[in-house]
Amino acid sequence: MALIADYHTHTKYSRKNHGKGTIEENVRVAYEKGLRQIAITDHGFNQKLYGLKRSDVEKVKEDIENAKEMYPIDVLFGVEANLISSHGDIDLVEDDYKNLDILLCGFHRLVRSTSKGEQLRFVLKNIMCEIFHHTSKKQREKNTNAYINAMRKYDIDIITHLNHVCKVDVEKVARVAKETNTLIELNGKRLGMSDKQILKCLEIGCKFVINSDAHSPKRVGACHKGLKAALRLRIPDSAIVNYNDLPTLKKDKRKKRS
Repeated sequence: MALIADYHTHTKYSRKNHGKGTIEENVRVAYEKGLRQIAITDHGFNQKLYGLKRSDVEKVKEDIENAKEMYPIDVLFGVEANLISSHGDIDLVEDDYKNLDILLCGFHRLVRSTSKGEQLRFVLKNIMCEIFHHTSKKQREKNTNAYINAMRKYDIDIITHLNHVCKVDVEKVARVAKETNTLIELNGKRLGMSDKQILKCLEIGCKFVINSDAHSPKRVGACHKGLKAALRLRIPDSAIVNYNDLPTLKKDKRKKRS
């Protein structure tokens, strides 16, 4: 199975050395590996340590345009937004939202929430659940509703590393992903879902995208865990949007909304 796109890559714009390469380096590696499309998706603005700065957005877009002139490959500007509250809020405002070629969303530690209460009840609570390897039924329901609300409120293209840290009812999330045409990521580095949960997503009719989640240029296109899962579970090629063809993303829909 050969992928033709990688929609989850980070660069030095994910600060504090969290992303280790330039946009040009990521694009060059993608081109050398034969990809037809790559997205630059640095961390959302509310990530306290590594988030993209709004003041850097124009620089990112300029670097992308320069890279497109250097290499014959399509380069998308995106962000891996943070799920920041149990209500399904993400760390974008209208001006951010309308300019994106692609929008990814996932839960991450060390994000700034919408209030002190949500910081404790949603962000910190999930971190504690991870530490103690136990998520209560109530917390799982809260997390599930957060993802569902986010998919219905925003035109999210891809949910990243679902069920990693922030545990959910995967079946319920998958049904809304199918309803909203939101892609479920099979992450190249980490899989929060069990084989049974992945197969349930397939049964429901979700589409998958296999991404690297690269934080250095050499990792661009390196989607080993996601690929192994797809092969092991015999997921059909037609269910993986970045194999053989390129997906239709929601950029135009976001522009109409804004």
